[in-house]
Amino acid sequence: MEPVKIHKPAVVAIIPARYLSNRFEGKPLALIAGKPMIQHVVERAQRVELLSRVVVATDDIRIGECVDSFGGEYVLTRNDHVSGSDRLAEAAELLNISEHDVVVNIQGDQPLFAREIVAQVVQPLLDDPALPMSTLIYKIVRPEEINDPNHVKTVFDHTFNALYFSRSPVPFQRNPEEGIAPTYYKHLGFYAYRKGFLLTFVALPEGEWERFEKLEQLRALEYGYKIRVVLTEHDSIEVDTPEDLRRVEEHLKKLRINM
Repeated sequence: MEPVKIHKPAVVAIIPARYLSNRFEGKPLALIAGKPMIQHVVERAQRVELLSRVVVATDDIRIGECVDSFGGEYVLTRNDHVSGSDRLAEAAELLNISEHDVVVNIQGDQPLFAREIVAQVVQPLLDDPALPMSTLIYKIVRPEEINDPNHVKTVFDHTFNALYFSRSPVPFQRNPEEGIAPTYYKHLGFYAYRKGFLLTFVALPEGEWERFEKLEQLRALEYGYKIRVVLTEHDSIEVDTPEDLRRVEEHLKKLRINM
């Protein structure tokens, strides 16, 4: 009797990148220390040993040509996707990724992410074949982020399965006079999906809480799927505005000084 062959999933990173943005048009091509932001993201991802492939998924040839110019790989997707996950799913199909392989969504607007977090977000799916998706959280240390709706807060159960994501501060502190403040955790926006579940996820109708919060991960929770959250010690600066670019450049200078 021949031994049963166990499929070891490949791990592929896809970086959704769109040119049009309400807050910052052309953001992936914005220069940081002389290089386009998308190049910073791709080159960091390429240094992650766990990844077998790093691909940018974009709907704009200007971004594609930029990626091609520094030797990266890209696929052109439709321009009518309403979310990054929709673009991710189309790219995964175009790339013929196996149903059991793991797709990592690396945000194209987080150019200084710690490379260790990719392994952190992927590991739960490698450990548990039944788990559909996972994501990262970080303990909030900057008080201004607690009430900022751009920093999504997360609550989870004792086994680190997500209970809810919100732009509001959760949990709400009913009796602040008690003097014990809750710990707040923010969602970093890095996801790992089993490719088969990714296709299932994007085919689900929009959820009610998703519609109000404008957070697509709530769709998975509303339809009864687990999201494993992984607490990381690495924060990741997200570029939402031109002002954020200056913060990233300052942080990059500090990193180089300390190298």
